[in-house]
Amino acid sequence: MDVRVHGRNMRVSSKLQELADDRVRHAGRILDDGVSADVEFTERRNPRQGDSRYRVEITSHTAGHTVRVQGEGPDDRTALDRAVDKFEHQLRKLKDRLVHRSRQRSNKPLNEELVTSDETPSDEFEIVRTKRFEMRPMRPEEAALQMEMIGHSFFFFLDADNGKHSVLYHRDDGSLGLIEPQ
Repeated sequence: MDVRVHGRNMRVSSKLQELADDRVRHAGRILDDGVSADVEFTERRNPRQGDSRYRVEITSHTAGHTVRVQGEGPDDRTALDRAVDKFEHQLRKLKDRLVHRSRQRSNKPLNEELVTSDETPSDEFEIVRTKRFEMRPMRPEEAALQMEMIGHSFFFFLDADNGKHSVLYHRDDGSLGLIEPQ
């Protein structure tokens, strides 16, 4: 893994660069696909930012996905430790999803918990959040992986095969459904 370490509003010492390089390489062994990672240290000189004066952001493009985490702390080493812990967690989660994606439905655990909602239906709908994102063409298989990565029950994407916008969703029987325009 190629690790680039740099600082914003601060100079990163060679000892800290070496520590960050070792820690991120060690975390990168989880997927071990030889990609690069960018580690950025930021120092905020605002005295009110005492507990989060330093911030470390780790960005890596691995297994066709972007993994980005950040950790904050009162000193640069604490911020690095928090960021690397989050980075390892995200890599393990990504690896688990990549492995489970290839499993057959018959081999998946049968005792999955069902989540129920106690909310009562309302006659009025309120939009509480709007998301905007760049849509790049992808195949339905890649859209399924992206849907699992974000943890949603549906995914809106631009189909690379036909150039049309489509929706991939989870069906009640556990399979996936695809909605395509005519």
